[in-house]
Amino acid sequence: MPQLALLAGLVLAGLYLPWLDRAPSALRSLLKTLPVVVFALGALVADAPLLAVALGACALGDLALSRDGERAFLAGMAAFALGHLLYIANILQLSASDNLLNLPWLAFPFLLLAASTEIWLRPHTGAFLWPVRGYVAIITAMGMAALSVPDAPLVALGAASFVLSDLLLAIFLFRLSEDHPARGWVSLGVWITYIGAQALLSMGLLSLAGVG
Repeated sequence: MPQLALLAGLVLAGLYLPWLDRAPSALRSLLKTLPVVVFALGALVADAPLLAVALGACALGDLALSRDGERAFLAGMAAFALGHLLYIANILQLSASDNLLNLPWLAFPFLLLAASTEIWLRPHTGAFLWPVRGYVAIITAMGMAALSVPDAPLVALGAASFVLSDLLLAIFLFRLSEDHPARGWVSLGVWITYIGAQALLSMGLLSLAGVG
């Protein structure tokens, strides 16, 4: 990714920090969405259209999740699911087609974590049960696809950071009460690991393409 786009996206992500737990507003939505939009523009400049579209889908997810309500939440989840599917397509495009048959042992924690959500997350998802299950399956597939690529540590780290971010988000949304003292720290962790994931995946995929 062009260094200017990477730096600009990270600076914008830092500017959003004071707005993490504020009420929804047009300015908050703009600040939440801009960092990944800038990453997407950087991918376009680097001639990586599939990566740019994946980042664009995630930016739409950021926009949706910056608003309140069930429809916004479902729209955000759908946008991020699309983003992960596009990441998988990008990974498969840039790597050998048989890599998924040779997953390293590190892939199994992803499967165990996904399976564990049936115990600690499922009872708390209510009407979102099946959308959450579908999303867990998709991000698990993305993580395993990333781990299947040899000599691509940034892609693997980015996928792991994305899984961690979504794990923290699930805890924040479904397991912590509104007055829980840890909510502020968990919200901060979600944002930091998310932006880190997008930056690492972008740099790693561009490097695989011989661009980064």
